Amino acid sequence: MKAAYITQIGPPEVITYGELPLPVPKPGQYLIRVAAVDVNPIDVYVRSGMVPANLTFPFILGRDLAGTVVEAGPGTTRFKPGDRVWATNQGFAGRPGTFAEYAAVDEEWVYPIPPNVSFEEAVAVSLVGVTAHLGLVQKAKVQPGEVVFVNGGAGGVGSCVIQMAKALGARVIATAGSPAKLEACKQLGADLVLNYKTDPLESAVKQFAPQGVNIWWENSRQPDFDRAISMLGLGGKMILMAGRDARPPFPVGPFYVKDCSLIGFAMFNATPAQIRAAADQINEWLATGKLKARIDRVLPLSEAALAHRLQEESTVKNTGTVSGKIVLRI
Repeated sequence: MKAAYITQIGPPEVITYGELPLPVPKPGQYLIRVAAVDVNPIDVYVRSGMVPANLTFPFILGRDLAGTVVEAGPGTTRFKPGDRVWATNQGFAGRPGTFAEYAAVDEEWVYPIPPNVSFEEAVAVSLVGVTAHLGLVQKAKVQPGEVVFVNGGAGGVGSCVIQMAKALGARVIATAGSPAKLEACKQLGADLVLNYKTDPLESAVKQFAPQGVNIWWENSRQPDFDRAISMLGLGGKMILMAGRDARPPFPVGPFYVKDCSLIGFAMFNATPAQIRAAADQINEWLATGKLKARIDRVLPLSEAALAHRLQEESTVKNTGTVSGKIVLRI
């Protein structure tokens, strides 16, 4: 089968697009004919060595997939050949990656694709959608009427947070750095959009939410805690899910006198049951149109190195050139 894989860590050029053996499903696994995959920042970190990982080479890249079941291994019960499915949290903890024509995936990580949803749409909201749900719903427990501030609303995770918060009845403030991205946030449902480069954030937020922000979702790898905490309301919650090497100053005093809480989490620590709960609600929102994928571009799997280069420039070098998800079609 064709696959995009590495035999050593390094720059995007270490990615090989070539032949690897077809996987054989073990008991409890499905063999899936992959139709689409996506690129995530974690893929860049692992491939480049920015995040140390115990890799067995050749290592197939990728965390997510959408495709069709072609074989149900012994002991599986939920799906049959021909079913359209998506999966996430692969390429980790000994599980092979997804950048290949076929993948053998444990049943606990596989979810159905709603009939009216394409493979590209499903895979584009997989990891980012689960991440948004874990933080917003399972960790911060957002409530109707609360004010959610999304710092960076046009990206993969941010766009999901906006839509999920709106679906759950919250009021949403989102920031972005260009007119096109601001318009995207509006189209996603944000009630107030602000240009973080030019707009007076504090005064605008004060006017929109006089009591302050209830939930602050931070997408930046280098959070500005002084600014964020100044806009949090009493009992406000701040969610962190990026910036492994970040060591920014933290204003302890202004934080604790507001009874605020700081929530940090990593998607890969979630249990299969937690991710299944997220997947079930994601599928419901996808089916009803309350959650839509924000796709920056679609490329063939053979251009995995280019996709990695674009993602690395946007995420690590902070160029912001990628807005939404890069999807690779197989």
